[in-house]
Order: sequence, then C-alpha cells, then structure tokens
Amino acid sequence: MKLPKTFIDSLFGIKGFDRESFEAVHQTGEQITSIRLHPQKKANVQPDLLDERVPWSKNGYYLKERPSFTLDPLFHAGGYYVQEASSMFLEHALQSRIQGTGKGLRILDLCAAPGGKSTLLASLYPDAIIVSNEVIKSRAAILVENATKWGMPNMVITNNDPEHFKDFAGYFDIIVVDAPCSGSGMFRKDPDAINEWSEQNVIHCSQRQERILANIVPCLKERGLLVYSTCSYSWEEDEKIADWLLNEWKLVSLPVKIENDWNIIESVSDQGKAYGYRFYPNLLRGEGFYLSVFQRTESAGQDRLREVPLVKPGKSELEQLAPFVSDIAEAFYFKQNNSIRFLPPALVNDLQALSSRLYIKKAGIEMGEFKGKSWIPSHEWAVSVLPKSGLPSIQLENDAAIQFLKRGNFTVEYGGIGWNWVAFQEVTLGLVKVLPNRINNYYPSEWRILKD
Repeated sequence: MKLPKTFIDSLFGIKGFDRESFEAVHQTGEQITSIRLHPQKKANVQPDLLDERVPWSKNGYYLKERPSFTLDPLFHAGGYYVQEASSMFLEHALQSRIQGTGKGLRILDLCAAPGGKSTLLASLYPDAIIVSNEVIKSRAAILVENATKWGMPNMVITNNDPEHFKDFAGYFDIIVVDAPCSGSGMFRKDPDAINEWSEQNVIHCSQRQERILANIVPCLKERGLLVYSTCSYSWEEDEKIADWLLNEWKLVSLPVKIENDWNIIESVSDQGKAYGYRFYPNLLRGEGFYLSVFQRTESAGQDRLREVPLVKPGKSELEQLAPFVSDIAEAFYFKQNNSIRFLPPALVNDLQALSSRLYIKKAGIEMGEFKGKSWIPSHEWAVSVLPKSGLPSIQLENDAAIQFLKRGNFTVEYGGIGWNWVAFQEVTLGLVKVLPNRINNYYPSEWRILKD
C-alpha cells in the first residue's frame, strides 16, 4: 500500500505523526476488528473469539479474528454492533462529563449513518431521546435497519439536511457531529479510499464541515456539549475546525482525561488552544480518528415549537394489544397508519415537536399492525429490548437459525399453534406463525441472508 507523497507531506509537524512507523503499519495489511456488545441483550458471543476489551469502552471488545458476521445469528439479532474501536472513544468522552441514564436529555447525532455512534448513545443514555439524523436517503435506510436491530425505544430516526434544524435553537443538550471527511483515517481498512484522497478534497471537506457546524451549533443549549469528530488526519479538518468553532461561536474547549497506556495523542490547536484527541494505527489498536469536545457558554434562546399531536389507538385496538403486553396502562402507544408504536412516555412531547419540523423515518418501536380484525406482531418488537409477553418462544440451534434468517424451510419442536418468538441463545431473532401443516416465516425479506 503506497500512500500519496502529498498526503504524507501534509502530516509533517502534526503532533503524534511519525512517518516511518505510520507508513510501516499501513504496509502490514493487518485488519483490526472490534465489536460493541449490546448491554441489554447480553448476547453470548463465542468466548474464544473475544480478545481484550477496548480500554475506553465498557462493552467494546477486539476480536482475535474476523468471523463471518453474515452467518452469525447474534449479529442479525442486534446482540452486538461491529464498530471501529477508535470511534468508541465517544463513550469515554461523554461519560467523563455526563453520567447516569440521561433522563431529560435531548441528544442529536447529526451525521448518523450507518448507526454506530447512535446505537452507542441509545444504550449509554437509555432515558434520553436520541435523534439520529442522516441526510442521504439511501444511507438513512441503512440507519433505520441498524437502529431496528439494536432495538432501543428511545431512538428517533430523521432524514433531514442540517439546515432543517434551524427552528430548534437551544434545543439539544448534546450534539454529536461525526462530520463527512476525506477519510484518510480509513486508508488501512479501505485501501480504495487512497485513490479518492487529494489536497483539493481536504479543503472541500473542511469547507463543508464549517457549513454543517454553522447550521447546527445554534441548536445547542447553554452549557450543552458539542462533540466534533472525523476519520481524517488532516489539520484542515481537525484542529483548524476546532479553532474555527472557538472563533465563530461562544464555545469553550473541554479536555478529556486519558490514560497514558492508551497511546491516544492529545493535541492543541494553534490559535484557540482547543484540545483534540488523535488516534494513529501505529500507536494503538484502531484506525485514524480525531475528536474534540466543546461547551456552549452563551444563553441560547428557544422558541416554543408547535407540537403535532400523535394519534392514539382506539379502545378496541388497545384491547387486542393487551394480551401481548404487560404494561398497557402505563405505556404510551401511538398509531402510524395501521401500525401501533411504543414510545417511552417521557419522550412524547419531544417527538411531537420534532414531527412539526422534521421528516421522521422511525420513532420508538413498532409493536404490530392491524389487518382487518387480525393483529400481526412486528419484527421491530421482536428484536427490541421491550419485554416479550404473551407469546411462546422457540429456541433454535445454529443451522435452523440461519435457515430462518434466509427465510428458508426449517423444522422445530414448536411451542404451540399461532404466533411464536424465534430465538437463538435466548436472543430473539424474529417471529413465525405456526400452522397445523407449516410454519410461516415473518423475517423481513429485504434483510434475509443471501449468502450460502
């Protein structure tokens, strides 16, 4: 792997850069694979596959080798998320400032696809509302799929341009901007990215990052936190942007406590002396990454947003749902077309406000839908962390689980005629309907395994 000379030359003088070891690690072809376990689903990932824990993430682990995730039922059930280890540093950066369950917090992940940071945030702060936004429609669909498999009810997926958030001045307690960048930090993992790198593209990305931030910083509350990150080594996309943020907005840079043996490089920007954290693959087990944390100091006025009321299910519909759930009286349900969705009651007002200005792709958890007088439970509910009441569960061995995920034929000793959860190692994969002479598979056809 030959790195462009102009790229290498651009890194001279940047703290932590050592040309010889940096180039050497890119020649090894080594691929570091890491996953983040779902704390609520408690998937029993093969112990002989797990290596040491990612030091800055409670549930992050390096793998000894890269398995076939496509053929692992726990991957499809959202038992873990395949995430680059350096990106998991977001957890430590936030936990050093805000602990607890996040009750009352409004968190925006602005450039969210494919969903690594959003799913991390949803589990890190289960009582906060996580607004997970992606501007590109095709990538938003991937975000919805990954959020569905992760199964947290506090996530709201939106498909909007950053400027569409202009009416949410002073609204969010935390904003995460993992900005689109030139991608040099992923050269080792994706050699094709080398061909797309140029000095001109770095400048273009830096300008785009400024435009994105200019639209979204006003949405931060007073004393709210802004986390800015890239997978680029370029000064123009990292420290220069940190200085721009300090110059343009009333923000202060916040340091993050790191351990010496993590080998993360703490940098300081030229003008504003903003703290930044650089990850180099020759120094640690992870890819190239940069992160800075800021706090807004000025008062952020907030206009009261019009709230769009959510449509509640009728009495008869709730009566049909009641046998399947244990908290029908305490929970909040709303309708979307013929489906019924669950939302934590504390998040209702926020969703109504968000709905007044943004395009919502997914909110809460779909419990199921009515077709005529029939109630059909939803795959979203099946793979969610919500309680699975009212239905028997079929435990599948590995081969049968793979056939289920392929929407193929399989035989089981089922729990009874009618709807059944299907699970692998106690983690729910989806739903089947058992009939006297066959089993109907309700795994989403668009997500089925195509690989033999």
